[in-house]
Amino acid sequence: MDSISSRILEVTPSLTLAVTNQTKALIAKGEEVYGLAGGEPEVDTPQHIKDAAIAALQAGKTKYTPANGIPELRDALAAKFIADNNVSYDAKQICVSAGAKMACYNAILAVVEEGDEVIIPTPYWVSYPEMVRLAGGKPVLVETKESNGWKMTAEQFEAAMTPATKMVILNTPSNPTGAVYTEQELRDIGEVALSEDIIILSDEIYEKLVYGDNKHVSIASLSQELYDLTITVNGFSKAYSMTGWRLGYTAAPKPLAEAIDKIASHTVSNATTFAQYGAVAALQGDQTFISDLRDEYDVKRQFMFQRLKAIHNIRVVEPKGAFYFFVYTGQLGLKSTNLTDKLLSRYKVAAVPGIAFGYDDGIRMSYCTTLDVLNEGLTRFEQFCREH
Repeated sequence: MDSISSRILEVTPSLTLAVTNQTKALIAKGEEVYGLAGGEPEVDTPQHIKDAAIAALQAGKTKYTPANGIPELRDALAAKFIADNNVSYDAKQICVSAGAKMACYNAILAVVEEGDEVIIPTPYWVSYPEMVRLAGGKPVLVETKESNGWKMTAEQFEAAMTPATKMVILNTPSNPTGAVYTEQELRDIGEVALSEDIIILSDEIYEKLVYGDNKHVSIASLSQELYDLTITVNGFSKAYSMTGWRLGYTAAPKPLAEAIDKIASHTVSNATTFAQYGAVAALQGDQTFISDLRDEYDVKRQFMFQRLKAIHNIRVVEPKGAFYFFVYTGQLGLKSTNLTDKLLSRYKVAAVPGIAFGYDDGIRMSYCTTLDVLNEGLTRFEQFCREH
């Protein structure tokens, strides 16, 4: 149809959502599906967070807020950045959005102009390249390697840069690989960004889900110069199991924060008002939910790692964060969409094809489910691998 924008025609629908919809359709037909495709915690939002939102509703907190969020939430987020990330933002530098996905998109819109290049390590979160295209930019994909834990090196970053490079996107911990960049790796990448004043979009949505001796580091905390180039994105979906609440946020140097605020004022106006009061309770309330969730996921991570390592015709790198495994399946002789279609239709196991993340010889499998589902799903996946 000629009237549809060429930018929209170039955008690929989300394959992660497509797999979720396929799975739900099979379940609706009464079929038992072992879901290893999920991108959200399976547990409910903590009760004190829900109670705060309910209280806000009952108190009439149902009107517009400032586009960048209620002052109470932005103050709480500023305190969170100091306590958790060792980085200082004024509340005016923080913009609350309708989900971290929108936070990423607003950050890209605020920076990227027609023809600008944005460097994205592959495998990437499914929406990054499409957001860049929607902003009129050009995604420049840098293929990472298993041998380096699926992380882009500073040398790869520098080799991919051109005079048109405007931004680099970092996601640590990573979806889909679970990779966690070390402080030194971030410093090295940061030095390259500083050499040409490349804006860094640092997506830290999984920061609370880091395992073992690994630590999350915010690149904006490493120097004033990097702070001045970095837009940090985060949200409440993963750490507090608030995926449906649609609450994310950016923190950025003042000029970029003002640009992001301007975009918000002309798009969604503001994130849902009463949900923001729930977010305040999330930040200021008991945090043991997060540590308990992380401990539970660590058990599942180790269980899944041992099971996957025992399958001879796949390869897997131990993830250090998030709640995914990115499994190399090239030896099975199937491209990722064909593989996941067969896995779902014949074995009733849902996984996400690697092509969604820019890497067709792998699949993403999630352990944010029950141990029973994880065990049976992996048993069926192992059978699939033996038969292929």
